[in-house]
This record gives sequence, C-alpha cells and structure tokens, in this order.
Amino acid sequence: MKLRDQSLEECFTILDREIPKRVDASINHILNDPNLVEVGVEDYWTLVSFTEQDPSQITQAGSKQLQNYINIAIVCIIKEYNLPIEYAGDAATGFDYKYVGNNQDKEIEVKCSGQKDGSTIVIGNRLVKGSALLLVLITVLAFAALTSIPQLIDKHRTRIFTGLLSGAAVGVIISNFLKDSVNPQIQTKSFILTVLISLLAYSLPSAMVRKFRFGGLLFFLAIGCLVGGWLLSEIGNGPKSSTYLLTVVPFALIGLALNVGPKRNLLERNHFQRRTRVGVFLGPALLFVALGLIIPLARTIYLSLHGLKGREWAGLKNYGEILTNDSSIDLRDWSNIFTSRLFIIALILLAIGSVAGVMLGKKRGRIVEPSAASLTPSAIGVFLLIFAVLSTLRGTVINNLWWVIVVTSFSTGLGLLAAVLADRIRFESAAKSLIFLPMAISFVGAGIIWKFMYIARPPQKPQTGLLNAIWVGLGKLTPGSVGQFIGIALLLLATAGLVALSIFGIRRKQTGISIGSLFVSVPILWILYRLVGPGLGGVEEGARGLPIAKPILFVQEGPFNNVWLMVVLIWIQTGFAMVILSAAIKAVPGDLTEAARVDGANDRQVFFHVTLPTITPTISVIVTALIVLVMKVFDIVRVMTNGNFGTQVIANEMWQKTFTEFNLGLGSALATVLFLAVVPAMALNVRRMQRSVIQ
Repeated sequence: MKLRDQSLEECFTILDREIPKRVDASINHILNDPNLVEVGVEDYWTLVSFTEQDPSQITQAGSKQLQNYINIAIVCIIKEYNLPIEYAGDAATGFDYKYVGNNQDKEIEVKCSGQKDGSTIVIGNRLVKGSALLLVLITVLAFAALTSIPQLIDKHRTRIFTGLLSGAAVGVIISNFLKDSVNPQIQTKSFILTVLISLLAYSLPSAMVRKFRFGGLLFFLAIGCLVGGWLLSEIGNGPKSSTYLLTVVPFALIGLALNVGPKRNLLERNHFQRRTRVGVFLGPALLFVALGLIIPLARTIYLSLHGLKGREWAGLKNYGEILTNDSSIDLRDWSNIFTSRLFIIALILLAIGSVAGVMLGKKRGRIVEPSAASLTPSAIGVFLLIFAVLSTLRGTVINNLWWVIVVTSFSTGLGLLAAVLADRIRFESAAKSLIFLPMAISFVGAGIIWKFMYIARPPQKPQTGLLNAIWVGLGKLTPGSVGQFIGIALLLLATAGLVALSIFGIRRKQTGISIGSLFVSVPILWILYRLVGPGLGGVEEGARGLPIAKPILFVQEGPFNNVWLMVVLIWIQTGFAMVILSAAIKAVPGDLTEAARVDGANDRQVFFHVTLPTITPTISVIVTALIVLVMKVFDIVRVMTNGNFGTQVIANEMWQKTFTEFNLGLGSALATVLFLAVVPAMALNVRRMQRSVIQ
C-alpha cells in the first residue's frame, strides 16, 4: 500500500531515535518480571561460561532475542510514524517490510518471520506451495491413462493422437496445480545441452546393438526436457508459460512414445498390463523418491559448484575449501599424538598383548597364539590409540570420524553384551525394556535431558546438573569424615570383589574374565587414590580459606567434550542393537549349541565359536546402519553446543553455512560430501540384503 513519502535520512533518524528506547523498554519488562528473573540469570551465567572458554563465540540465543526485540520495535515505529513501505503477507505467512523511498537502489528490508504454509512440495532443493498428495494421485492416474487407454484403440493414427493428447492433458493439469513461485527460468544453453546428452545416451547404445526404437528416442527426449528444464533452471523466476511448456511437452512425448508402435497382441497386452499395474503401485514411491531425494540431490550438487549465492560458477572450489580448511581437517598438532598419555598407555597395552600372544604360542608350538589374554589388551590398546589420534587432531571431518568409531563400536558392543546377559536372567523382558526405553526419546529430547545433566552453574550457586551435583558433593567430603570413610570402604570392597573375580577366572582358565576384572579395577583404584590423597570432587580453597565449588564443564572443555556428547547417542542406540542381536541369538539353531556342548565346549567357547559366527551378518547390518545414522548426527550437537567448543560436525556446519551465513555453495558442498560418505555403507547394506534373499 502506498503511504506518504519521507526521505531515507528522515527514516533513519526516526529509527535511530526510537529503536533503542523500545528495545530498552522490552528488556526492562523482562527483567522486572519476577517469573523471568531466574531464567535471565541462568542465561547470563551460561553466556559467561561460554565466553570464558571461547571469547570469539557469540551465542545464537542472545543474538536472536535481540533481533526479535529490534524487529518488534521497527514494526511498531513503521506503523506509528506511517513510514513509506510496501506490505506483503498476512498473519499466517509473516510480515515483510521493505523501504522503497525515492531511490530504488537503496532498499532496506526487515523481516519478522512467522508460521509457514504447511502445504508444500519439494522442487529441487526448494519448498514450493502446492498439494503434494493430490499431485501424486494425479500423476498415478495420468500414468495409468497414458499406458492403458490408448491401447484399446485399433487404428494406429488414432491411437498415436490419443496418446499425444492424453499426455498433453496430463501436463496441463499438473501445470495448473503448480503455483506461481514454481515457474522455471529456462537456461537455454543448459537446456539444449541436456536434451542432446539425453538423446545420445539412447542413440549410441541402441546403434551399437542395432536395436533402435523411435518410441525409446521420444522417451529419452522427454527425460532430457524434464532434467534440463526443472533441475538446471532458476526456479521461481520464469514466466507461467515456461511451466506449461516444461510439463505439457514432456508428458505429450511420453504419451506418444508409449503408443507410437503397432498395437500389441493379446499376450503382449496382458504382459504390458501386468507391468502397468506394478508401475501404478510403484509410481507413488518412485515419485516420492524423485521429489525427496533424486531431484534435491541433483540440485544440491549443482549448487555446490557455484559461489556464495548459488549463482556464480565456482567449480570444485567449495570442495577444495572443505578439504584444505583447518576448521574441517586440522593436522597442525599431529606431533602431540606421540606425547599424549593415551598414546603411551596404548603402546603399553599393545606390548602386553603381543608378549602374551608370543608366550602362549611357545607353549602350543606356534609363533603367536590369539586368545583372550592377548586379544583383550591388544584390542583396548588399538582403541586407545585411535582415541589418541582423534583427540589430538581437530576439525569437523575428524569429529565425524570420531563419532562413527566410538558410537558404532560402543553401541554394538554394549548391545551385544546386554543381549547375552539378559538372555540368562529371570526378568529378561523387564531388563530389555529398560535398556530399550531411550529409543522412544527423540534426539532433541535426549539432548535436552543430558544437557541438564551436564550443566555447570557458577561456583557461587548450587549445582542443578546431576553429575556436577555429585562431583561437587563428593568434593566436600572432609578428610576423616563419615562420608569419606564410607566411600573408601565401598571402593575397597569393589576392588576386592574384582580381584577375587580375576583369581576365579585364572583358576577356571577363563583369562577373559580375569583380564577384564583387572581392567575394570583400574579406574576404581584411581578414584580411591583421589579420595584418600588429593581429594575427590571439584572443591578448592578460596581467598579466605573457604571452600569454593569448581564444577566440570562437560560440554565445553575439549577435546573430550565430544565424548560426552557421544554418550547421549550411545545411550539411545544401545537398546536398538540389543533388541536386534537378542533376536538373532535366539534364532541360532539349538542343535549347533548342543552339539558343541556334547563335544566338551564351555559357555565361552560356544559363544565365540558357534553363536558369534552365526550372528555375524546381523552384527554387520547393525554396524552399517549405525554408521549411516552417526554420519548424519545433527540434533544432539545442535541442542547441546551448536558446534561450539570444538564439537562441530558436518551436518550442523552444513546447516550453519546454508541457513545462517547464507553460503549456498559451501553448504551444498557439505551436504554432498555427507551424502557421498553415507553411500558406501548404504550400498553395502543393500548388497548384503540382496545376497540374503538369493540364499
């Protein structure tokens, strides 16, 4: 709507004078509300703890809240002073206010986003208004009409005309369901090149096998038109006529291609109708795959080859930046790997495993004897060695690799352990239900729960986070107090029990039990040492000799803050692995286990030599599924740290680059890299399922 004119300088004067007043009034309203004061204090201390760890970080919550205050203030000022604006939108879609003034080159746009229209479909990588369900039904009906109806006509010319007309009619119907924002701006060169490539893709192989059909050429011509028109064009910038052109022409060509040949006989018609029925049922699924995966993927790859706004050509520059940028892969501290405690402990364990293997091999006339005594310390040593490398090297890609290794191995291992142990207890169903329960919680909900458990309040305030409350509470145990005496007694009792279990394993020649018990006793002995010696917990002496609680900043202190985030996903996925593996264990034929026991095998031997090889395909399926899941981890990192403090992962960085920094090229490149990283695991899983079906 047209309002009275004012100069750009006058508008700036009004905004500069009024915005601070209104924003200050809004903030004072929050601070004066007794119900919100405590929340404000918590946010303040969170901001303080963030900036202490990384002063360069700006919290998203603070900036978004301030932006919200400013937007509200600007809207009020625009309405009150009747500034020259253009208004578009309504209460459902949000408000867009744009200053136009006398100089069109100086436009100022302020947006207050609201709820979006939920009736959308995906075109390329964009959400477009429309009825997705209705469009799917129309497409299915159109496919059935194109393939079935013209075949009922005897005359060749009439059948061709009917097929051409029915295809064009379907194109017109679909065009009318596409809103104005969908109209593509055809890129002439790209369109022609795509059409030619599509024609060559059919013509060259057909010429080589000497099986050329005019209908197939028309079909590939239609595919070239669809790809070149809808994937390589600027969606939303073209005229309405281009929408009709790029839907009517391809569908008309498809209708012509399906009916250009001679009329089929009864046998061919029945075969064709069976294939048509399959296509009708598969049509919606294929359409959803095309709209939800194939077309967005092609659009994303196309945008990844362009610059900041997705317009100027950049080639492989974005991919080069991902591989060479220190934020993605930082190898500058690689030499610190060899001085880390994890690396030294890993070498010691590998040496112990090697010596044990050689000694056992001499007794049995072999060079090396693989057994629990040699494999257990070697496996732990390899795992700690990986930890030493990944905790020293930094970057988004390294963090993703760390997530994959830790979450996949621990979720699978703990799930297998839970499945084996739960299979032998009386309350099996209840135990499995408790372990599986976290699967019912969303990733966002789990992230919020664990964020509250990890939260560290200022030293002067009581700790509300569970772990810090325990840590600080234990730290307040004074030497010689009853609490310290009880803690020492419990730790000594646990250590004695583990030592007894280790001796039991040695006498029963079950080296796995003995070695495992000794490894579990190591952290208990460390806690006992801290409790007796330096003191346990986060309390240190203040300036006046008063104790000051010093909580642990779980999600802020790197590099092992990544591990605390991984714990959340391990907590969720262990139940998933347990349920699948438990079903696989129960499916192991009883004849095999009974035959092994008849031959003199104990429970450990039955498990490692019968049960484990049988369920190996199930374990590999779980591992590949977890790899795909973990590679895409986003929600937990987003909720708990938003990628700060060295916890960034590819999915969250993709979101930030695309929707916060509006770098479409780099964001699309990150999305493509993430997809390519997931593809091998998905392909392996699909191939394994195909083999199982054949067998």
